[in-house]
Amino acid sequence: MVFYRSVSLLSKLRNRVVQQPSLSNSVRWLQIQTSSDLDLHSQLKELIPEQQERLKKIKSEYGKVQLGNITVDMVLGGMRGMTGLLWETSLLDPDEGIRFRGLSIPECQKVLPAAKPGGEPLPEGLLWLLLTGKVPTKEQVDALSKELRSRATIPDHVYKAIDALPVTAHPMTQFTTGVMALQVQSEFSKAYEKGIHKSKYWEPTYEDSLSLIAQVPAVAAYVYRRMYKNGERIPMDDSLDYGGNFAHMLGFDGPEMQELMRLYVTIHSDHEGGNVSAHTGHLVASALSDPYLSFAAALNGLAGPLHGLANQEVLLWIKSVVDECGENITKDQLKDYVWKTLNSGKVVPGFGHGVLRKTDPRYMCQREFALKHLPNDPLFQLVSKLYDVVPPILTELGKVKNPWPNVDAHSGVLLNYYGLTEARYYTVLFGVSRAIGICSQLIWDRALGLPLERPKSVTMEWLENHCKKSA
Repeated sequence: MVFYRSVSLLSKLRNRVVQQPSLSNSVRWLQIQTSSDLDLHSQLKELIPEQQERLKKIKSEYGKVQLGNITVDMVLGGMRGMTGLLWETSLLDPDEGIRFRGLSIPECQKVLPAAKPGGEPLPEGLLWLLLTGKVPTKEQVDALSKELRSRATIPDHVYKAIDALPVTAHPMTQFTTGVMALQVQSEFSKAYEKGIHKSKYWEPTYEDSLSLIAQVPAVAAYVYRRMYKNGERIPMDDSLDYGGNFAHMLGFDGPEMQELMRLYVTIHSDHEGGNVSAHTGHLVASALSDPYLSFAAALNGLAGPLHGLANQEVLLWIKSVVDECGENITKDQLKDYVWKTLNSGKVVPGFGHGVLRKTDPRYMCQREFALKHLPNDPLFQLVSKLYDVVPPILTELGKVKNPWPNVDAHSGVLLNYYGLTEARYYTVLFGVSRAIGICSQLIWDRALGLPLERPKSVTMEWLENHCKKSA
């Protein structure tokens, strides 16, 4: 794959990129999309053979190169820090944050096509980038938007499966049920049963993945409308893009809310392969489970309070601050409340991260959105005060490696401002966006022929004996 750094090529992306002359220096690698082909499938068909050869070369020439030593702490600490997965679509650096195919979030905001000049990137553009490593043109993104809309019809049995659950069931339970009900249409499952050569696995996987990505917003919107809006469904609008349509089907037609949803889906889509939802999807898919089964498993991991459910906990905690202290709380009062939370054995939700050692770039771009659109919102101002108050307190504790806010610290306040106030639902939004990243990597898993994942486990007795012998 050839990568171009030329300022002249970058300037062809969009007029707003011309206004950013330093962009070419900050982008580590970027392949400009020069093909006029609007079909994503044909793009992949061209890219896959060269990437297959690239993987073969890495394996044959560097297969015995060691990537590091495994310690007992890593084994006992949830495999934290072990380098053990191939994940092509994104890479997470402790200091820089996430890069999608080499592009940081601010860079994606500059170069990916938007619905309007200077607007937030369209999620379809990120999907194209994750799958191809190329920045698409607006025409290619529009074509992909149209294709996704054509795939977004939901069979009636999916709604019936969700309706079989109590309306009080957690939104993630209902959402996962809907995804499982979609599985009966799996093209990969049908192709495997008929007999398909493994070199072709990626093609029905691609079909399933694009259909799944297309359908999850409608399923998620139905869960929301069923729980909070008397079950009144809102049909898709063929004039809207992916993020705009999701906001519309939820019942929010304001242009700022549509922009927020475009940003939200884009920045939550992928976070390399080691997080629970991404790793779970990859693990289940390695058994050749189809994309629906794999993504449903990933959603069940996302629903845990140590992963995606944290975004609902943040807003609930912030509202508890307001309930007890009022909206105009001072920083000194806020410090007292934070210490009260910590001394009760709880954590301050939305701060810290398993990998990052700086403020999450996803937090920062949401903060910039808030400064642009809702600078005077009392809850946003409270979040800003927390940014000043919490990190020094967590640093003082001396036990926290990263005292800075993560993505969950901000998203709930933005959603709440535009009227999506039901915090229990927030993880479903996370799930919709995560479909883009998980399915993109799954297509490449199949294209590259990645094997069944099967790490070695040991017992405490084995560890004790091994360490005694090594002493």
